Parts: sequence; structure tokens; C-alpha cells
Amino acid sequence: MAENKTLMDRINQGRQYRSMQLEIRKADEDKEDSYIVEGYATTFNEPYTLYEDDGFRYDEQVDARAFDETDMKDVILQFDHAGKVYARGSNGTLELETDAHGLKVRAKLGGTEDGRKLYEEIKGGYITKMSFGFTVAEDTETRSTEDGKDTYLRTITRIGKLYDVSAVSLPANDGTEISARSLVDGVIARRSEEKSEENDAQKKAEEEEKRKQEELKAQKERERLALELELGFSLSK
Repeated sequence: MAENKTLMDRINQGRQYRSMQLEIRKADEDKEDSYIVEGYATTFNEPYTLYEDDGFRYDEQVDARAFDETDMKDVILQFDHAGKVYARGSNGTLELETDAHGLKVRAKLGGTEDGRKLYEEIKGGYITKMSFGFTVAEDTETRSTEDGKDTYLRTITRIGKLYDVSAVSLPANDGTEISARSLVDGVIARRSEEKSEENDAQKKAEEEEKRKQEELKAQKERERLALELELGFSLSK
């Protein structure tokens, strides 16, 4: 419970989480530096869907320049974003670099018994995913509509701080689900408000058109009465 509360506190402070694939690098397992895991914390300019229903989809992508000014000082590798630190940037056991594909993660897990155990669990296919915790400094959002379905695309253009990369026990860990859902809920609320405003505007337009038609009808009636008075007889059938 305490760990979940800590994770929620981090999310409430603006930290977001996304899943990533974790892979094993083949090496000589008799050497300490052979216990290496590699993967990409994120890929660049490849949209992924955070949420979708019958009339709404929210996609996200990371711009290739998003990490240019990111604070990546002493990023750590954990399990489920809590507890032990299995690798970290300050002692050289966790390396991060960007390339044309994305943000590459390389972790050396051979330095501790717990690290080697985690490596074996990853190697055995028991753990196949990672998540990373970060804050967004800048982003943009576009909206398109096709066949009545609204699609939003959020592009993260600058990541402010990268806190950790974490091996996770579930393919979609709580941190990823909660932070993504929190983001999407805000968009859904804004979308509902926009639709409500659009409906109000449409209703006002319809009422204005009705008023104009009634005014036009009344004007024609006044003109008819005026003409009858001038002619001295009724024009009504």
C-alpha cells in the first residue's frame, strides 16, 4: 500500500509513465559485465494509442528532439518503480543515449546478486516490459475528425526530467495506466465541454434563425395589412 501511495504521489506531482519493451543482449555469461539488458525507453515519431472507444481516440508520440534538454542526472533502474536500485547513471551501470530510433537504455545487472536474479527473470521471459517515469515540459496537440470519430495526437516536444526506468511485473503496469488515464480523462472532459459549447452555439443559431423567420413572417403580415388599407379591400382568401 505504501509503495502504491508513493507512486500515486509521484503521478499527482506530474510524473508520467509509459511502457517499453525490454530485451536481453547476448554476451558471455561467465563475465560480470555480461548481465546486460537493453531496450528503448521510447521511440521517436511513432504514434501509440493511449485510449480508444467508439467515438474517440487519443494517440501520443515523442519528438526526436524531446530529450535534447532533458535532465537525466543519475537516472535509476528499479522494479515496479519502487524499492531496490538495480542500476544507476552515477556509477556507470545505467547508460542512456538517443539515436535515430529513440532513447536507448543499457543496464548492467551483474554487479549484485539481486541484479543477476532480475537478469535471469528477464532472460527467462518472466519480465518482458519496462516503464519509465518522466515529466513533460512542452507538448502540442492536434485534433482530426473522420467518420464521426475524433482523433487527438499529442506530440511531446520536450521532456523536462527523466527519473527512472523500471522493469515491471505486468505488461501494463499501474503507473502507466493511471498516468495515461489521468491525461486522457482531462482531454475527454475538455472534449465534452467543447461539444457542449458547440451544442449551445448550434441551439442559439437555431433560435436566432427561428426568430428571424418569425420576424420576416410578421413583417410580411404588416405589409399585407398596410396594402389592404391602401386598396380598401381584403387580400385574404
